[in-house]
Amino acid sequence: MKKLRGLLGACAMLFVGIASAQVQDMPGGPRVNQLNLPEGVNQIARDVAWLHWFMLIICLVIFVAVFGVMFYSIWAHRKSRGFKPATFHEHMGVEVAWTVVPFLIVIAMALPATRTVVAMKDTSGADLTVKVTGYQWKWGYEYIDGPATGVKFLSNLSTPRAQIENKEPKGQFYLMEVDNPLVVPVGKKIRLAVTAADVIHSWMVPDLAVKQDAIPGFVRNTWFRADKIGEFRGQCTELCGKDHAFMPIVVKVVSEADYATWAAEQKKLLLAAADDPSKEWTPAELIARGEKVYAANCVACHQGSGKGVVGAFPALDASALVMGPKAANIEILLKGKPGTAMASFAQLNDVEIASVITYTRASWTNAGKGKDPVVSPADVKAAR
Repeated sequence: MKKLRGLLGACAMLFVGIASAQVQDMPGGPRVNQLNLPEGVNQIARDVAWLHWFMLIICLVIFVAVFGVMFYSIWAHRKSRGFKPATFHEHMGVEVAWTVVPFLIVIAMALPATRTVVAMKDTSGADLTVKVTGYQWKWGYEYIDGPATGVKFLSNLSTPRAQIENKEPKGQFYLMEVDNPLVVPVGKKIRLAVTAADVIHSWMVPDLAVKQDAIPGFVRNTWFRADKIGEFRGQCTELCGKDHAFMPIVVKVVSEADYATWAAEQKKLLLAAADDPSKEWTPAELIARGEKVYAANCVACHQGSGKGVVGAFPALDASALVMGPKAANIEILLKGKPGTAMASFAQLNDVEIASVITYTRASWTNAGKGKDPVVSPADVKAAR
């Protein structure tokens, strides 16, 4: 039995060693066994790291001084050595010292901290403004000014579902990769106007020293500047629901020339992919368009099979809602369902909503058998 336990222990250690050997530092993200703040890629990040150590050293000195005196007093003046406690009521010098010294310490800590916090909140003179909207569970980006004015897109987790379900080996960027990163030019001050469409989220990228809560009904401003080119990763840091862990952030910092090229390409794609709600869409066109919308927005919860997840997300296959009148189906996509994980998808345009509803009504065992098998963009527009 002892030999068996030893063998099992050795195998376990070998497995752990192999697993840990495969884990690597994530560029722009967390490092293996990281215990400290990241080095960061801008002055604010460096100031935050300096403040962290400055405060830690002050606290350590106070701890050693206070407990050192306390433990020395207990040991050197213990009763077994014949010492008797002194009797006095107050001492002017001591009273002044333990009032003035802490005050000076607080001032010494507050001045550099205040300077850094004020700098973190100063969004004036921004070179570029991006509106950031948190959704359950994705991020929306809209460029307000600059070469990419008008460009907007959703940024979804791109880690394959098979990795999440442990059917495939996990990649280097597991749960920290997206299909559409936020692209910004290097060395420019980027102002973020952060809000949310459903619940409270929080936009945080440690290497950029930026963290801002996204609150429905409010727009909160923050900013960052990246001093080097690269990809920097973060996550939503507010517990926003079941898939909170599947809401990463990736900021791609590029040169000014590459940013201008990217902006031009995005504008061309935007024009090419523009959905015309006044167009007469055929059922086949709506289904084809809806399949793409479903893959980008719905498959994580309702699954590719339309069967959903038992106890968490309802099935769309043979669903009474999907097979029923179109009005209720349109309403739930526009308004969501309070008290459930079904959020509003009003951020999608009329064609996208109409096409994804038509797709679900034509797919799986539904096969267009229900009432109102085709939903037109005009139907969605009228329901808004």
